[in-house]
Amino acid sequence: MSEVVKAEVLGFCGGVRRAVRLIETELEERGPLFTLGAIVHNSHVVDALACKGARVVESLEEVPVGGTVAITAHGAGEGVVAEIERRGLHLVDTTCPIVRRAQETAARLAEEGFGVVLYGEATHPEVRGILSWTRGRGIATQSPETDVPPGPRGVAIISQTTKSPEMFAQFAQALARRLAGRVPEIRVVDTTCPETGRRYQAAEELAKSVDALFVVGSRGSANTRKLAETCRATGVRTHSIESADEIEDSWFGEEERLGVTAGASTPDDVIEAVVRRLEGGKSTDVPRGST
Repeated sequence: MSEVVKAEVLGFCGGVRRAVRLIETELEERGPLFTLGAIVHNSHVVDALACKGARVVESLEEVPVGGTVAITAHGAGEGVVAEIERRGLHLVDTTCPIVRRAQETAARLAEEGFGVVLYGEATHPEVRGILSWTRGRGIATQSPETDVPPGPRGVAIISQTTKSPEMFAQFAQALARRLAGRVPEIRVVDTTCPETGRRYQAAEELAKSVDALFVVGSRGSANTRKLAETCRATGVRTHSIESADEIEDSWFGEEERLGVTAGASTPDDVIEAVVRRLEGGKSTDVPRGST
């Protein structure tokens, strides 16, 4: 039987746990509601909330007059909030406090006259939301070679919250070196989430004492993907899975020491199911999936 060890920090972060709790409370007190996109990037969480009455929509036009709509933990743009108010909808704002801080930072820097550079994935909902608060005075990029339009005060550099502090620091230093002497001022504000960094560090520490690592979480989750990349970079055999059903017998031996970590939007029950599957050893059933 394999020995299974969990990372010291894994699974739901405070922001995700808060978002889920807010939705569940609203469902209990007011009944069914609509979420503008998935509350978090994990299908297990979304499906569980759907069973309780939380329906995912992609547009406010899908929400009936007088309905309740929730903004996801990733946050939303200034215009979205204004449109919800204009339509007279009841708002449940589950924006993660760390994301809210990044939004406020972006808005303040733009107002002070900086062109804002956001280190992050341009298509990610959190990034789109943060950028909207700059009112057109910001861009998102992951390359320090990107052309950056400065503001009257210069350039301010911030980050998508789920990026690692180390990667953000490397990006900011590279961009600052390139812009040095070309803009009046360069200001760097670290808006990364400390919870994310702690997960990366815990995974790296776990990798030192195991034969293989299992990273549990949605493939649509940016922080889970980065967590898997961090694990692979240690050189330890790494498997990225969404649930216990995806585990194949060929991935581990009977006497191996196996490590388990999970993205910030992965619920406890999914993690525990993976642990039980690994502790139970090789199955006699035909594997149901693979990564």
